[in-house]
Amino acid sequence: MRALEVLETGPLALIQDLGRPGYAHLGVPPSGALDVPALKLANRLVGNAEDAAGVECLLGGPRLRATTSCTVAVTGPPVAVEVDGRPVGSHAPVWLAAGQVVAIGAPATGLRCYLAVSGGIVVDAELGSRSRDVLSEIGPAPLKKGDVLPLGPSSVSGGADVVLPTTAPAELVVRVDPGPRAHWFEDPAAGLAKTWTVTAESNRVGLRLDGPALTRGPEYAERELPSEGLLTGAVQVPPNGLPVVFLADHPTTGGYPVAAVVRQASLPALAQARPGTLLRFHSSTRVWNR
Repeated sequence: MRALEVLETGPLALIQDLGRPGYAHLGVPPSGALDVPALKLANRLVGNAEDAAGVECLLGGPRLRATTSCTVAVTGPPVAVEVDGRPVGSHAPVWLAAGQVVAIGAPATGLRCYLAVSGGIVVDAELGSRSRDVLSEIGPAPLKKGDVLPLGPSSVSGGADVVLPTTAPAELVVRVDPGPRAHWFEDPAAGLAKTWTVTAESNRVGLRLDGPALTRGPEYAERELPSEGLLTGAVQVPPNGLPVVFLADHPTTGGYPVAAVVRQASLPALAQARPGTLLRFHSSTRVWNR
């Protein structure tokens, strides 16, 4: 049987592919890898299709034993990778013989690393995806010691490209567009452009931010909003004025106003934002209060 045996998991290791979009009408989030380019790259390095399932590792730590020869690759932020205690590096295809153990260290910057293996992880899919959704608890459970992860057949010997990793910055500039309720706030563009700090309460559902609270306009100060649909990247502002940026496992509806929406190209950087990361929102449009 082609498989990986889980020897250690680290703080949190989840199976993720590119998610299950298209089920918001059922209340199901899109889920999937938070850093999509990192998972796609890992899959290319081992010769998989980009949508194959891999392992998303929070702050590193997993150790996995191969039951068969296979090729693995680890992407995301720079991180130490070892095979049987020998350093092999990240962002490059690495061949494992049956019985060898691959271990992923803790990244010095960034938050999530991705491990792909030739053939992909082929646990049972739910609603067309093998991704774990931490909000709805759909998909395979978080990895635990002793799990055996079945692999699909490997049709390619491995990828040829090697890519230099990118260090996650200590401060992010996140590009946004005005949200549907931007007009509820006093000068929302200026308020969001101030410096925010990612808090430890953040997770795959959303980044919670601390900083100078956004203020509603007087005509909206006591107004309530019926629940309405949410997109990945929605910057929702609860009554305390501190934004929450929704990520892939976000609820599909919400009752607080959305002041802005993060552009898709900025979402991977948010996946790597550790608690304490500084963040500013930036928009090139001048049309905010409508």
